[in-house]
Amino acid sequence: MARRSRKDEILQAALACFTEAGVDGTTIEMIRDRSEASIGSLYHHFGNKERIIAALYLAGTAEYAALLEAGFATTDSAEACVKLLVTSYVDWVVANPDWARFVLHSRGRVEAGEQGELLREANREHFQRIFEALSAYREQGLFKDMPADCFASVIIGPTHDFARNWLAGRTHTQLADCRELLAQVAWESVRANP
Repeated sequence: MARRSRKDEILQAALACFTEAGVDGTTIEMIRDRSEASIGSLYHHFGNKERIIAALYLAGTAEYAALLEAGFATTDSAEACVKLLVTSYVDWVVANPDWARFVLHSRGRVEAGEQGELLREANREHFQRIFEALSAYREQGLFKDMPADCFASVIIGPTHDFARNWLAGRTHTQLADCRELLAQVAWESVRANP
């Protein structure tokens, strides 16, 4: 197993601090102590706490995007692609609940901060890759007619909502137990009527 980079170690230490003390309650000194990094190393890699927050957010969403990329390389149907959007999300959230909680609660802060344009660009690229992966199926008429910018929300909306409630401890059912059900619901929501 490859050793984590110093930057990744700092990000994971920051996530642990944010999980324990909250984003606002966490200081640079807490992250430094947890990561055993020098203050110079923290500032070299990130510059300030807001950039740590943005980097952690972007790293989390990039991990989900990487799961999708790997999956798109092996899917061979419209149904498999749609279900992959859901199952990859569920798999990432279940494997990274603290990180997922952080991502869910930090989007507005990152968007409004100095790294907001990086987030917007990453989102544009992410949705463009999804659109490209599904475009041939759309052209074949395999999906219901709907605005392109609505499509992803229809697919991931129920899963995102259930994941948010699961992460907050408001469900009795485990998110992983709903993985296939949510994937099937997504497919049925967007597939063209036979």
